[in-house]
Amino acid sequence: MFLAIDAGNSNVVFALYDQPNGSWKNHFRIETHADKFSAQLHKKVPLYFLEHSINPSAIKQIGFSSVVPEINDQILQFCENYFGTLPYLISPDSYDSLPIRSLRPNEIGTDLMCNVMAGFSKYHKSMIVVDFGTALTFTVVNAQGEIIGVNIVPGLKTALNSLFQNTSKLPEVELKMPESALGQNTIHAIQAGILYGYTGLVKGMIETIEKETNQKFQVIATGGLSSVLTPLAEVFMEIDRNLTLEGLRLITLANA
Repeated sequence: MFLAIDAGNSNVVFALYDQPNGSWKNHFRIETHADKFSAQLHKKVPLYFLEHSINPSAIKQIGFSSVVPEINDQILQFCENYFGTLPYLISPDSYDSLPIRSLRPNEIGTDLMCNVMAGFSKYHKSMIVVDFGTALTFTVVNAQGEIIGVNIVPGLKTALNSLFQNTSKLPEVELKMPESALGQNTIHAIQAGILYGYTGLVKGMIETIEKETNQKFQVIATGGLSSVLTPLAEVFMEIDRNLTLEGLRLITLANA
């Protein structure tokens, strides 16, 4: 059984790949910057496997992508002790055997490389991968699998949290798309401003990229908040919340 570990800025996601069905299952997460992260890791992972009757020895291969290097050693050591398997940590050295290329492999995040690997392996076309995470990213790939550019914007929750932290009277609100862009009360006004504003941002960014490159791209969305901006459904060819995990798996297998 294959275990994917995706350490992002907000959460560390664990997921198991169901080989017979070719699908991902058993997702769970731990907050990346929670107090006593190591204690949570040693508590929550064994508890999850126990509650779901999964024998740790069933894990034969582990792929690990991280954009939070300060927790890498804790995860690597835990996996070696608990699963008896040392994870394969994706790094710039992992990319030589892949059908995708980056001009600056030491700068691009491994999560973005995972996204591109999964998307390009599936469609083999020029594409833009939009990842709705702590940061909102646009990764642009040409038909030859070359990453020709990346754009980074504060993510939806990051923008929302910044608004609350820097104002004294504005309340926290649910990230839910309102029916109207015209706010009728404080909560509605914040939802309309953030969500319709980011809808316009995504559409505008894609339009600008296509105009500058003089070509049309297939657009794939991923990330936990990829389905929140409902007006973008017509823009995205596909919304795949497991895109990063699948790319992580493919890169690990390519370097096995």
